[in-house]
Amino acid sequence: MAQSEVRVSGEALHEFTKEVFVRVGMSPEDAETEAAVLIWANLRGVDSHGVLRIPWYLGNVDRGIMNPKPNIKVAKETPVTLVIEADQAFGPVVTVFAMNRVMEKARQVGIGWGFICNHSHQGAMGYYSQMAAKQDMAGIVFVCSPPNMAPYGARAAGTGNNPITIAVPAKRHRVMFLDMATSVVARGKIWLAVDRGVPIPEGWALDKDGNLTTDPSQAAIFLPTSGAKGSGLAIMFECLGSVMIGNPLLEPVLLGKGTEPPPQAKKPEVKGSHPDHVARPIQNSVVIAIDIGTFTDVEAYKEHIDNLIDGIKALPKAEGFSEIFVPGEPEERTFADRSRNGIPLPEGTIRNLRDVAERFSIKLPSGL
Repeated sequence: MAQSEVRVSGEALHEFTKEVFVRVGMSPEDAETEAAVLIWANLRGVDSHGVLRIPWYLGNVDRGIMNPKPNIKVAKETPVTLVIEADQAFGPVVTVFAMNRVMEKARQVGIGWGFICNHSHQGAMGYYSQMAAKQDMAGIVFVCSPPNMAPYGARAAGTGNNPITIAVPAKRHRVMFLDMATSVVARGKIWLAVDRGVPIPEGWALDKDGNLTTDPSQAAIFLPTSGAKGSGLAIMFECLGSVMIGNPLLEPVLLGKGTEPPPQAKKPEVKGSHPDHVARPIQNSVVIAIDIGTFTDVEAYKEHIDNLIDGIKALPKAEGFSEIFVPGEPEERTFADRSRNGIPLPEGTIRNLRDVAERFSIKLPSGL
């Protein structure tokens, strides 16, 4: 039976989250970025990538895995490309930096292509592709993760559940964007089931022994979306991302090398953190911005996107459907509702945030 939920103001939750990361050691600017990305996810109903992640992030800081004061450096650069060494930075901090840099390049030469090496979890990826779309560009980001998903036909982890996001601007409509993992669901949706006290559907995950499970606390290995298609995409993203910059994440594990976590990673998680079967959640990613005006008239492009959206929504509806949605539309409607009425948090998430507040002597948002 699902647990009850409490609604909390997005603004209040944002301020609480920012203060948590300042206490962890982030600069106020970086803490603001981290809070913005997490609350952006909650407001859009992507609770799997919102504040429920905070205890896990804190545990990774304690274990020396996530770095609140990274030395982010541009290691290589051309007029079109750059490679960024993230120094285990929080994903939102370095990914916002990277997207701003590739947008600068796109304004100059039409496209910017950036590789980010050795960063941690980035939150909801659509945040970054939308950054480009709001600047009349197309944004694309995909991620390469350590093995946490079974390739199609396997019952052990052999690839990451590597997500991709694509966003484009419209004129009358909101930005249209896709944000999806190559697994059936992202890890955070399993954690959300833990917080809500509900089972997960069969077909989402395997336990550590490779057996199907509906117990979210036992889910250790993701299953790919659409079978071979999701599996194939995830593997090819590794080829275009991690391997391209000489930092493979899958090969060392598949060949039996480098599977042990660093010594500091063996410290226990902080109170309230979710179980995690990935020893070292460090990732690589590719961040791309395409300047639409380099290739076509921007206003005409946005009108075409409007027409595309209108045309799709006007198609005959399948049985059982009252409306046809385009990518990102359900989340935008949730954003409107939660901006007015607050963000619902389940008891498990609230309990964990109380532990965080107690640790740092921070006042919780009203209602929690």
